[in-house]
Amino acid sequence: MAGTSSKVHFLDIPDVILSTIFSLVNDTRTRNAMSLVCLKWHLLERSTRKFLTLRGNIRDLFLLPTCFRAVTNLDLSFLSPWGHPLLDSSPNPLLLAQLLGLAFPSVVSLIVYARNPSTIHLLAPQWPNLRHVKFIRWHQRLPTPLGSDFIALFEHCRKLSSLDVSHFYCWTEDLPPAIEAYPSIAASLSHLNILKHSSAEGFKSHELLAITASCPNLRELLATCIFDRRFIGFFGDQTLLALASNCPCLSLLHLVDATSLSNVRPDPDDEGYSSEDANISHAALGDVFAGLPLLQELVLDACHNVRDVWPALELLNSRCPRLKSLKLGQFHGICRGIDSRPDGIALCQGLESLSIKNSADLTDTALVAISFGCPRLSKFEVLGCKRITGTGMRKLTHGLRNTLVDVKISYCKNLNSVSSLQALEPIRDRRERLHIDCVWESVEQSEGQTGSSNQPGGFENFQAGKRGIIREEKSLKMKCKPYDIWSDSLFSSRTWTKLYYLSLWIAVGELLTPLSLAGLDDCPALEEIQIKTKVLAGINQGLSWMHLG
Repeated sequence: MAGTSSKVHFLDIPDVILSTIFSLVNDTRTRNAMSLVCLKWHLLERSTRKFLTLRGNIRDLFLLPTCFRAVTNLDLSFLSPWGHPLLDSSPNPLLLAQLLGLAFPSVVSLIVYARNPSTIHLLAPQWPNLRHVKFIRWHQRLPTPLGSDFIALFEHCRKLSSLDVSHFYCWTEDLPPAIEAYPSIAASLSHLNILKHSSAEGFKSHELLAITASCPNLRELLATCIFDRRFIGFFGDQTLLALASNCPCLSLLHLVDATSLSNVRPDPDDEGYSSEDANISHAALGDVFAGLPLLQELVLDACHNVRDVWPALELLNSRCPRLKSLKLGQFHGICRGIDSRPDGIALCQGLESLSIKNSADLTDTALVAISFGCPRLSKFEVLGCKRITGTGMRKLTHGLRNTLVDVKISYCKNLNSVSSLQALEPIRDRRERLHIDCVWESVEQSEGQTGSSNQPGGFENFQAGKRGIIREEKSLKMKCKPYDIWSDSLFSSRTWTKLYYLSLWIAVGELLTPLSLAGLDDCPALEEIQIKTKVLAGINQGLSWMHLG
């Protein structure tokens, strides 16, 4: 038996078992490498691939692959000529649509750039079993009747259960009449993403209520809306209560003000309160939580003050016992932290992910209370909270040192890079994901000195950074001396053992060199880094964001 088994080769495994093994591999790069082993593996990889993104020119029909018969998730949004109507470049668009349907007969999930309704009219009949569809469009909407972009989809795809138009430029008035015209499709929808990144306009209250009234079985809803009560159709207590009544089975709910999707970095010197209050009371929030007992993930980013919400948040643990993830924006009074005793959000013991954005009265004692009351937190984000310091963050990470692996600290006035990394020292060898702002006190001082110059700010900061890099390094070392963990004897042994994702924000013209002096220089497991920076659109003009990495 020993002699026989030693001669068995991996290729002797039956094809049925090999196909099962191949089908369990989802990583694209791994599958591409597997397909290069031999001809047999090449054919097996092609016959078991489930996800595929097509690129190239749609007019080159001879390049259309026909070996991916098992593909269920197809992405056509990258086909060129990009931005043009997908099938109009062909002399026979119907034939091209039929060829796509024959090449990929098993598709149930489709992503497509739909410049005009004709693309959907041609593609939807080819895949009547579609369950998930994502439309993409950044161009202006054509002057067509309301809802015309969705009619063909709802007409031909009766099994549709998920619709994503988060990157599809259309009017907010387009979707409600289309959904109301097809009640069977609306009743079958379980996932709806209308968190519009392609427009600064949010859904009005009556529009979203019309959608949710037609879709009572929604499990996941993501939407942009209007919390500013100065506008017609703003979201208030009555709208939230009606939404909870329309969709009581929601497990995921994201309601985000349209202005929150802009990439404008807030002023670090303001107090954290917006000029207007949202029309949301803690009593109504408590009733909304009671109406959504299946909630597992909740995002409420109002961008307008929601004050004294700790009584409502104390009800979350009992009324939404399955809640694991919570993100609150512009909510104040979420935790009083009196004598560091848990109250408010700190009583949600089941939370595993918590994000707090622009909470003006969040203090160090509240962070300590959260560390005591939410012992399961593995992800914690704090953004724009001006009153917390490194001391509070260090106490929080120390209290959660056995669970916390994902941390984000951004535009918090009292937390620069040095103090942030120092505060996260208790979980240094456990942390897997990290975001910090590259803000150094010496840089801020140099910016203050050059602020009165007549030269363009971005150019002058860049030159100052180049000339002063040695001075910044020396200054940083001096700042680090008071802390034992930054001493030279420990500096060489500081290794971020499990950190595989790093995200950084840095002002334009500044350098990353001081980051290594802060201790972030040895990350052996790092796989991905993302750098966000402000880019000057023009001299003395506004700032925008750019993503690198």
